Amino acid sequence: MSVLDLFRLDGKTAIITGGGRGLGEYFAQALSEVGANVVLCSRKLAACEEVAREITAKGGKALALECDITKPEDVERVVVATQEHFGAIDILVNNSGATWGAPAEEMPLDKFQHVIDVNIKGTFLMSQLVGKSMIARGKGGTIINIASVAGLTGGHPKYMRAAGYHASKAAIINMTRDLATSWAQYGITVNGIAPGWFPTRMSQGLLAKFGEQMQEGIPLARFGTPDDIKGVIVLLASPAAAYMTGQTIVVDGGSTAW
Repeated sequence: MSVLDLFRLDGKTAIITGGGRGLGEYFAQALSEVGANVVLCSRKLAACEEVAREITAKGGKALALECDITKPEDVERVVVATQEHFGAIDILVNNSGATWGAPAEEMPLDKFQHVIDVNIKGTFLMSQLVGKSMIARGKGGTIINIASVAGLTGGHPKYMRAAGYHASKAAIINMTRDLATSWAQYGITVNGIAPGWFPTRMSQGLLAKFGEQMQEGIPLARFGTPDDIKGVIVLLASPAAAYMTGQTIVVDGGSTAW
């Protein structure tokens, strides 16, 4: 197999949660470009359908499904629909996430709980049901959890006060390690990506208000672009990363290297 062939995903099927916008859209486009069938799911079906149409127009194969990842019945429906449509699930990208900003001493408990439910519970539910499918099939698989540099550091008190988000992303990094060691026996690899600041709908408010100050904390002095992260998702989803598991790759322009 040539080096470039190691990065091909022809005939493989990937589920991307939160695939209708932001990083999830970038991931879906990247995986489709290297041959994968992609299933985009989120609570906002219309956004997923739009991305699916764009991918199909370029010759790819895509399916859009509505899903609240905190609800087991929704997750099961996505798993079953994916299997019925494409035959099997080879790759799962746990990208859906939520955040809420407030000083820790003023954080509403219901908002904190919502972030925990989406980011931790939702990631676990998707991993659990897709993992069961992969184990039953007996041909291994790949799970990629989207964490954040927020899981590695505390927030800046001037613009990033989100205790629930930081706690949840740290949990995802360690959940990645645990699932990796638990499921290695089944040929399933579990890795993560910890992005830094990328302009997305979730981050656009902060970037618009504090962008210049935030860039001062990034050695490369800029925010990430789609091309800065597409290659990383392809690497982790492909045979090129077959001997990697339990790892989280940081893509942050060097901000955690200070």
